[in-house]
Amino acid sequence: MVWIEGGSFLMGSEDFYPEEGPVHRVKVDGFFMDATPVTNRDFSRFVADTGYMTVAEQAPDSSLYPGANPAMLQPGSLVFRAAPKSVGEMRFWGDWWHYVAGACWYRPDGISPLTEEMMDHPVVQVCHADAEAYALWAGKVLPSEAEWEFAARGGMEGATFAWGEEFEPGGRKMANVWDGNFPMANPAGKARFGTTPAAAFPANGYGLSDMIGNVWEWTDDYWTDRHPDEVIKPCCIPINPRIATAERSYDPLQPAIRIPRKVLKGGSHLCAPNYCRRYRPAARHPEMIDSATTHVGFRCVRRLTDRPHSEPHAVESERQ
Repeated sequence: MVWIEGGSFLMGSEDFYPEEGPVHRVKVDGFFMDATPVTNRDFSRFVADTGYMTVAEQAPDSSLYPGANPAMLQPGSLVFRAAPKSVGEMRFWGDWWHYVAGACWYRPDGISPLTEEMMDHPVVQVCHADAEAYALWAGKVLPSEAEWEFAARGGMEGATFAWGEEFEPGGRKMANVWDGNFPMANPAGKARFGTTPAAAFPANGYGLSDMIGNVWEWTDDYWTDRHPDEVIKPCCIPINPRIATAERSYDPLQPAIRIPRKVLKGGSHLCAPNYCRRYRPAARHPEMIDSATTHVGFRCVRRLTDRPHSEPHAVESERQ
């Protein structure tokens, strides 16, 4: 884990998507954060030690999905499949996202089990409860949105990306994001997409890898459509803010939306300049807490307040 010294920063952005604003100053206390997303190797140790079964490995509760096709109510999850080859083939997201029976963390595409090569890739097909269970086992917690964004900025307050203002400075690729025009396949006919090994790209100023791209990461904050307004008085700047209550403005005509949503951060290997410019520290996205996909993972934090008998230098540098 990496120690992140606390401080204040300007959270959010006014330059891209409305849900990222308004920009407002926030303070966070210091905390430790995993240097990389939790990997398949990490998660396999957790499962071996506890016998834990992820949500994707369990049959969905039919009462939560009234009117659903019974054939869909079996263990499985969302899988990104081959993209169209031309703009004319683009219709809607359902053309490339599919619910696949049998898809889960150890078989992300629903077909092929993990190989040894994949063990150091971020774990995917984990919903919020799965991430929480791992964190509890590891003696850690999931980060708040404010902690995550503060850490992702790497000390570069106000910068568009975690490394500065240029998307690819000097032509160097800084994160695992979609290569080309999403969701089109490349000219060779095969879309190059998927996770890369943790820390395959440069770390940010705090020594954290993959804060941008590779996989979206769960936070522990419930989703809100906008950030709170900036406070007028410096004395009122929020400290360690957390959204601990889910909004209840759900559409009764869409029962699934009643399921609470939490904030994802960081973008993924499916983000592209032409489609989803959420490969930035300020970017945020709502995800239903029971959802797992091939591009969502997580990392954990440890706060000194969560371990009252520990000193900063006594915390292990390796995951437990």
